[in-house]
Amino acid sequence: MDIDQERARKIARKNDLFRQTGTHDINVTSGVYDLPDLYGLVQSVRQFDSFTEDNDPYSEHDFGSLDWHGETVYWKIDYYDQALRNGKDPRDVDCRRVLTVLLASEY
Repeated sequence: MDIDQERARKIARKNDLFRQTGTHDINVTSGVYDLPDLYGLVQSVRQFDSFTEDNDPYSEHDFGSLDWHGETVYWKIDYYDQALRNGKDPRDVDCRRVLTVLLASEY
């Protein structure tokens, strides 16, 4: 496995763990908040495992798309240092992850 693949594998593992078990640093937009069964939607985001080359070209598991009650919903993970400056290396231990769930129309 080359260095880039190993890096992506480490990031994907951290992203999956955060998305599947995180109870904080999850944001939903106002459009998503108005959808039916918000709890069920968040559970679907946590269980998402339909990664392909089309929706995950860098194999980092930091973005996904699903249909929810007739709406296309995106989720994405952004990386910050603890001072909330964007651009932290997602492999670092002190990297803060923030999950945002939004309507495709809000992107």
